[in-house]
Amino acid sequence: MATTGDAYIHRSFLALKSDPLKTRLDLIHKQAHDHIMLVNAYAAYARKLKLDNSRQLKLYDDLAMNFTDMLSKPAYRAALFETEGTVDEDVLRQFEKEVKDKVKVARLMISEAKESYDNQMKIQKLKDTIFAVHEQFLKAKKNGAIASFVAAKSVPKSLHCLAMRLVGERVAHPEKYKEEEPKAEFEDPTLYHYAIFSENVIAVSVVVNSVVKNANEPWKHVFHVVTDRKIVAAMKVWFKMRPARGGAHVEVKAVEDFNFLNPSYVPVLRQLESAKSQTVENQAENAAKDVNNMKFSNPKYLSMLSHLRFYLPEMYPDLHRIVLLDDDVVVQKDLTDLWNIDLDGKVNGAVETCFGSFHRYSQYMNFSHPLIKENFNPRNEDHTLWQFGTLSAGLATFYSKTKSLDKSWHVLGLGYNPSVSMDEITNAAVIHFSGSMKPWLDIAMNQYKELWTKYVDNDMEFVQMCNFGL
Repeated sequence: MATTGDAYIHRSFLALKSDPLKTRLDLIHKQAHDHIMLVNAYAAYARKLKLDNSRQLKLYDDLAMNFTDMLSKPAYRAALFETEGTVDEDVLRQFEKEVKDKVKVARLMISEAKESYDNQMKIQKLKDTIFAVHEQFLKAKKNGAIASFVAAKSVPKSLHCLAMRLVGERVAHPEKYKEEEPKAEFEDPTLYHYAIFSENVIAVSVVVNSVVKNANEPWKHVFHVVTDRKIVAAMKVWFKMRPARGGAHVEVKAVEDFNFLNPSYVPVLRQLESAKSQTVENQAENAAKDVNNMKFSNPKYLSMLSHLRFYLPEMYPDLHRIVLLDDDVVVQKDLTDLWNIDLDGKVNGAVETCFGSFHRYSQYMNFSHPLIKENFNPRNEDHTLWQFGTLSAGLATFYSKTKSLDKSWHVLGLGYNPSVSMDEITNAAVIHFSGSMKPWLDIAMNQYKELWTKYVDNDMEFVQMCNFGL
């Protein structure tokens, strides 16, 4: 047909007026050709719907071939398409009948399959749409996680401003901030002692304020604040300018003030220095590759402050019991009953938070590592046994050595879970803004923020000057 089609079309147009049989032949030929295209289209649908092995696909292919073979029959070509004379009416009638029979079969097949194919096409389109939406969702989730990570990792301008103002105050008035001799209360085991390890001045002040405001005898409470050497001056100026209320006592030290905390005694210091040596670009690139582990690139996991909890007995050898408070908590009740709890010979007391998949060993420790399987070998120092952070090390260290406390002592999740029950929050002694949405950040959840901001010292001049917007 390819070699004779143009000549045939040319002749058919010339014969339209002179030979009505030519017109009839042209219409029959067009009908056959149209149905070949229609059958091939449905065959293509079948292949797209992955029906390659179906009976219908074979029928379509056979029918399309039959149409083509029919149009290529020598008898038809000689009598109808290649003749220079008049069209043989008997042959035309036979050709027309054969075309109509095949068209009838084609239409019947298409009619039977149309509804099924339409449904299959709708299903396929729906699958394609779901896949596309899922890809967009994953991309948005990754971008959102990266944005949240950056927002949580960055130091807000207000916090930086506050630290600078406090240091500026010390430089301007050095006589007001001379080093003082340690108070006897700092080592008195009969008092209530707390440890707070943080670089965040405003957060530490909120923790201290919330404890003393809810304490029955605030003058018996002692706070041991340990911070980075870059922040220690600002932290000391704050508590000199704004002493803890009710006669409570606050001791501020830098990590470097504890001489035993050196790389030879504390191997984790070598790991932290190695991790810090990564460029910001490398950290961002590694974080973006695995959104689930992105939080472990947060600077707080690369700070010795996060690991000090394991050295509390050596940092404060004269004390018998000390309560560790994170800088993202708010205390709502008097905590002195914690000192009356019998730990049953355990060395640690904590509220269990192992619900659902939260904080399972498998999420933090690499159980494919043979050392983990065998004995948690303490000589391994290449930080491959677990992700950065102290939770996995804590789980291993205090396994079977922790006394479970009543859940009302501690409610967590206010930094990531918008569905924490207000009844739970109200009844809790300590509420914890665990998660990335810290209350001092713009990404904090509004429904919980007031629980933290009400303990901020808004009367402090530098807080007002640094525009915290609380």
